[in-house]
Amino acid sequence: MSKKALVLFSGGVDSTTCLALAIDKYGKENVVALSVSYGQKHVKEIEASKNVAKYYGIEHLYLDLAKIFKYSDCSLLSHSNKDIPEQSYAEQIKKTGGKPVSTYVPFRNGLFLSSAASIALSKGCDVIYYGAHSDDAAGNAYPDCSDEFNKAINQAIFIGSGKQLRVEAPFVNKTKADVVKKGLELKVPYELTWSCYEGGDKPCGKCGTCIDRARAFELNGVKDPALE
Repeated sequence: MSKKALVLFSGGVDSTTCLALAIDKYGKENVVALSVSYGQKHVKEIEASKNVAKYYGIEHLYLDLAKIFKYSDCSLLSHSNKDIPEQSYAEQIKKTGGKPVSTYVPFRNGLFLSSAASIALSKGCDVIYYGAHSDDAAGNAYPDCSDEFNKAINQAIFIGSGKQLRVEAPFVNKTKADVVKKGLELKVPYELTWSCYEGGDKPCGKCGTCIDRARAFELNGVKDPALE
């Protein structure tokens, strides 16, 4: 049984559900949330993460890794001139020839988890949670969300930490609808979360993550509380 958990925390649906899961399992006094800035086009995610962390009353750390991605032209990044696609991931994958979608930030989860491992060890944690799920990994859209990647990074971090630290992706073989189902059971404050790749006053409803999010709530027979 783990004693303390660090949760990679973006302020979106998946990571907030992961956070709720960790708090339910270990107690809020044994959970640390880590939010990472990577040079994204807006600060809505970070604002959402602060609001959720305040709601749960947990320790919340912040890390800026934007400089590492300055060579990337990923459409999510503030220095990129590329437009964020307004279609589902399934539609985007048809055009990529098996490569990740244009909103894939190069090896982001690998970098985040490696950084989180160093912080987790320093904070006395013995497990890292992150919210990867099977919908994101499908068709190689986000390969660093796959079960295969999760097993490999877990083994690397476990060995590299002197077998003190492991990685858990509790939803890696679940769909986003499954994530929302669990979150609803845990009474996750989804009204405080932000998923949209655009930084408007309201979610755009057109980008891949907005489409996925809407569908996940729809499949659970409820309206997304963030849209109310």
